[in-house]
Amino acid sequence: MKNIEISERRKLAAVVKALLEKKIDDVRILDVRKLTWIADFFVIAVAETTVQARSAVESIEEMTGEAPASLEGFNSQWILLDYKDIIVHLFLPETKTFYNLEKLWADAEQINVSSLR
Repeated sequence: MKNIEISERRKLAAVVKALLEKKIDDVRILDVRKLTWIADFFVIAVAETTVQARSAVESIEEMTGEAPASLEGFNSQWILLDYKDIIVHLFLPETKTFYNLEKLWADAEQINVSSLR
């Protein structure tokens, strides 16, 4: 992982750990620093149910030690947690397939999740 600030690396690691502990599937990290000013990283993950997704959100807040600046869609099929430098997109499977953010941001470098453990 090139030139990632220690604070961002720790936050990314906390987000990934929280997702994996809640058995969230298909966790991906996109480095969008060269592509947008919105954020530095997108974390994209898939929850099987809204209950699992809400549980993951609570776990992310606990692991990072902070509430997101913005939380959208808490009871929907796409939950977005905005930590300013990191945006977490938590989808239900059909919604992830429909929006396909990885294709939309295909020019982004993917970061290996296991490199954060």
